[in-house]
Amino acid sequence: MQQALNRALAESLDENPKTLIFGEDVGQLGGVFRITDGLQQRFGADRVFDTPLAESGILGMSVGLAMAGFHPIPEVQFDGFAYPAVNQIVCQIGRMNYRSRGTLPMPITLRVPSFGGIRAPEHHGESLESLFAHVPGLKVVSPSDPHQAYHLLKHAAQRPDPVIFMEPKARYWQKGQVNTADGGTLEGSRVARSGRHVTLIAWGAMVSRCLQVAELAAEDGIDVEVLDLRWLKPIDAAGLAASVLKTKRAVVVHEAPRTSGLGAEIAALVTEQCFNVLKAPVERVTGFDVPYPSGDLEDEYVPNIDRILFGIQRVLEHRRG
Repeated sequence: MQQALNRALAESLDENPKTLIFGEDVGQLGGVFRITDGLQQRFGADRVFDTPLAESGILGMSVGLAMAGFHPIPEVQFDGFAYPAVNQIVCQIGRMNYRSRGTLPMPITLRVPSFGGIRAPEHHGESLESLFAHVPGLKVVSPSDPHQAYHLLKHAAQRPDPVIFMEPKARYWQKGQVNTADGGTLEGSRVARSGRHVTLIAWGAMVSRCLQVAELAAEDGIDVEVLDLRWLKPIDAAGLAASVLKTKRAVVVHEAPRTSGLGAEIAALVTEQCFNVLKAPVERVTGFDVPYPSGDLEDEYVPNIDRILFGIQRVLEHRRG
């Protein structure tokens, strides 16, 4: 995935001379995860450059550059470092196009290494999708594998809208085939695995885990469909309904805390559209309502295979009165 993202960025720089990449250590170092490795050497320090350690300044500068006709692709080094820039993201990036009646679009693609899975310290394993998805004017997307990462990043970089691109850092080293010539449909969700008995709904790193669960469930004769949501704003309500109308059961899996997590919105959408066919309430398997823990407790916090299997068991055993 790291190489797929790097290639997508290189091609975006090559195809659009107004594209700029900047953030903390993204230039000479190539980023903490080496996603921008070699780009400054290839495209120059005027197009790929380092910034001070000030996220509010990085995103504030992005607003000014977008107003001047550039297409900024800033990086926030870790998910939890986005908090100091919430004012710029919510009050400026998300609203400027609306405020200016369309005269000042914000073609900003904010890359955010996101979620847990690398046993990092505090503020290095946050799941901010609910915060960003709640903001009018922002679009939010999270890829699940190298192929999706390459095509979705290029797609986001070509949009006139601000996109929060949440990269599952635990999957940066995942290997997979990337067909650069054919990305398929890049809007909405995608069925990562077809099934008949229950739909697992996930995004980012949890898609891979849900695919593992589906393989294990198949050994017991349970045919699991895995829906990769991909776009967390806007949510593909039609894609959700199509999958759940087929399986009649749904389990949402995400790393963020349970309360007011995106799983609640998804459960509401599924219930509104599929109530008459649902054989059980929508189940949620999530992180807990505590700050993201230290690395030695990470396996207890992030939804694991057993917890997801228990979620499937609960919806399969439920009997509506």
